[in-house]
Amino acid sequence: MSKKAESSGYKGEALSALTKAGCQVGDVIRVTSKEKTYEGILIPRSETGDTEHVVVKLKSGYNVGVHVTPNVKIEKVGKGTKPSFASPPLPEQKPELPKAVILSTGGTIASRVDYRTGAVRSALSANDLYGVVPELSDVARVKTEIVFSIYSENLTQKHWSQLAQTVAEHINQGAEGVVIAHGTDTMAYTAAALSFALQNLPVPVILVGAQRSSDRPSSDAATNLIAAVQAATRGPFAEVGLAMHETPSDTAIVVNRGTKVRKCHTSRRDTFEPVNATPIARVENNEVIMLTDYYQKRDAAKKFVVKPEFSEAVALVKFHPGLDPAVIDWHVERGCNGILLEGSGLGHVSKYCFDAVSNAVKRGVVVALASQCIWGRVNMNVYDTGRDLLNLGVIPLEDMFPETALVKLMWVLGQTSDPEEAKKLLKTNIAGEFSPRTLPQEIGVKGDE
Repeated sequence: MSKKAESSGYKGEALSALTKAGCQVGDVIRVTSKEKTYEGILIPRSETGDTEHVVVKLKSGYNVGVHVTPNVKIEKVGKGTKPSFASPPLPEQKPELPKAVILSTGGTIASRVDYRTGAVRSALSANDLYGVVPELSDVARVKTEIVFSIYSENLTQKHWSQLAQTVAEHINQGAEGVVIAHGTDTMAYTAAALSFALQNLPVPVILVGAQRSSDRPSSDAATNLIAAVQAATRGPFAEVGLAMHETPSDTAIVVNRGTKVRKCHTSRRDTFEPVNATPIARVENNEVIMLTDYYQKRDAAKKFVVKPEFSEAVALVKFHPGLDPAVIDWHVERGCNGILLEGSGLGHVSKYCFDAVSNAVKRGVVVALASQCIWGRVNMNVYDTGRDLLNLGVIPLEDMFPETALVKLMWVLGQTSDPEEAKKLLKTNIAGEFSPRTLPQEIGVKGDE
C-alpha cells in the first residue's frame, strides 16, 4: 500500500497482506476466512486499532473486521473510491404545507462516521438533513439554518441565549413550528433552558437528536426528525418539547416537556424518559396524539416573550458521604451568585456542611436544593436535617430534578441580581418544571441492549 494508505490506519500484518494483494482504501475487496467470504469496500482503520485486522463495509451498510492470518485470502475485486458524502438535492417544496424551520446545532443526528478515527464527527448541516430525509417534503415546507456545528457537550449558556434569539426570529417571521437538531448528551439541558427563555410561545419548539449516526442502518435520525417536524407543525400544543423514540422499535416517537425529561441510557434509542410527568404527545402512524390535557395551546396570535439571559456564576454541588464543605466555600469565594445542592433523599446534606451553607446565604448567594433521587419530591420538613437547612435559607425545589433545577437557577440569576427576587422566581412555576403533586408510579429501569 502507498503512504496514503498507511496513513489511514493499517499497519503490521494487515498492512502487509493488503499491500501484497494490491488493495487500496476504497477498493472493493473479497476476504476469505475459514470458509466464510466477506465482500465490500475496504475502509480505513481506527488510529487506535491493532495490526491484525482489516475492516470491510458490507453491502448491508455494516462494517466487519476480519482477523488476518496466514490462511486468510485477500483479493481485489474492483477499484473503488474513498468513502465520502455529498448532499443530495433538496426535494420540491409544496406551497400548501405549513412552514417549519430546522435549526442545526450538531450532534449525532448531524454526524457521520469518520473512518480515520472510527468515531463519529459533526458533518451534516440542517440542509443535509432535509436532503437525506425527502419524506419531510410531505410534512412541511422546510427552511434550514446552521446555528452551531458542535457536539452538545461544548454548548454553554451563551449558546442557549443565541439559540433562543434565533428561534424567536424565525417565529416572528412566520414559522409554524421550529425543530432543533441537537446532540443528545446535553439536549435536556438545552430543552430546559429554552423552556425558560421562550415564554408564551405561539407554536411548538421541538428538540430532536439521534443515538445512532445517520449513515448507520440502525440510525434513528430520520424517524426522529420526521416525527419532530410533524409535532412542530401539527401538534395543538405550544411548548418546548423533546422528541425521541418511545421504545427501541421505530413504531412511535414521544414528545416530552422540556423541563421534565432526562437522558437515562448511554446508547439506547429510547434513552429519554419523562421525570415526575407524562409525555405531552406521541407521534405514531403520522398522527400527533396528545397524552395529557395539561399543555399550553397553539395560538399564532400570542405575543411571546423572550428572556434569553443566563448567569454563568452558578455552581452545582453534588452531596456525597464525606463531601468537604470547603467546596462550597470555594464557590462562594470565586464569586458564585447561586449554588444548587444536589442533596440526598428528601433533601439533605451533611451537618458538616451547615456552616458553609450558612456563610453562602449570608453573603447573598442563592442556595437551592434538588434531590439526586430524580423521581419524587423534595420534602425538607420530614427530618431535622432538612428543617435545619430550611432555617439556614436553602430553597427547596419541589420535584425538579437536578439538571432542570440547575438550568432554572442559571436563568433566574440571568433575570435578576436581587437574591430575594431570585428566590421568588425559583418558587414560581414558569414552564411546567413543578408538578402540582407527585403521584405513585412504577419506574421502569432500562437494561442493556
